[in-house]
Amino acid sequence: MKKGMKVVLAGLALVVLTACGNKEEADKLDTIKEKGVIKVATSPDYAPFGFHTTIDGKDKIVGADIEMTEAIAKKMNVKVDWVDMSFNAVLAAAKEGKADIAVSAISATSEREKSFDFTADYYTTPQVIVINKQNADTLTSIDQFTNKQVGAQKGTIQENIVKDQLKKAKLVSIEKLPNIFVEVKNGSLDGLVVEKTVADAYVNKNPELMIANVPLKSMKEDSLRIAVPKGNKKLVKELNKQINELKEAGAIEKMVKANNQLK
Repeated sequence: MKKGMKVVLAGLALVVLTACGNKEEADKLDTIKEKGVIKVATSPDYAPFGFHTTIDGKDKIVGADIEMTEAIAKKMNVKVDWVDMSFNAVLAAAKEGKADIAVSAISATSEREKSFDFTADYYTTPQVIVINKQNADTLTSIDQFTNKQVGAQKGTIQENIVKDQLKKAKLVSIEKLPNIFVEVKNGSLDGLVVEKTVADAYVNKNPELMIANVPLKSMKEDSLRIAVPKGNKKLVKELNKQINELKEAGAIEKMVKANNQLK
């Protein structure tokens, strides 16, 4: 009798374990709606998409990415909990569950797509090389960057652009983008690769800098998207809906233009 009971109990335990094993994790959209909060990882050192400024004596994160995400959250009837960190850690934070999504002028690369699903693109901007105006006559072609030091923000696609398109240049990876512009301005670096919209924001405020007349190849990575950890199809669908509505209304373009200045 006892032996029979053991067999029955073992069978029940197996059924329970199997059921637990087959249970799918809840889509992040459900937990976000339940809590009324969406945690967003971002690196606010990338004007006009995200940057720090002082408003009424207090430091605040502003920018097109910030406004867009706040608008999306409002449509979803939830609040945004911003997680401020270096860009090199933004995707890791979302992957490890420290944030629900990552919004920081992110491009979808083949490597990133192994761990994340990406929304539809919300903005597209070409890549450019920023140089000091003193070098305007000497840095006019890809070949002229041979053995030159070219900066890129650590953890970004711009590192790969330098490696792939400026193959004979020397890549210098730096964590904070503003620091790279300072290096170019001071002559410590010969140039830096960055998105044109971002370059415009810095060049407009720094007359010593300019965008080099050296075109770079366009890529799918020129489009910016929101990164969502895999397995959250409902959340991606909801974000796409809100992004498309904002794009159709021309709201995101207006946000970028309004923030295309350093404060």
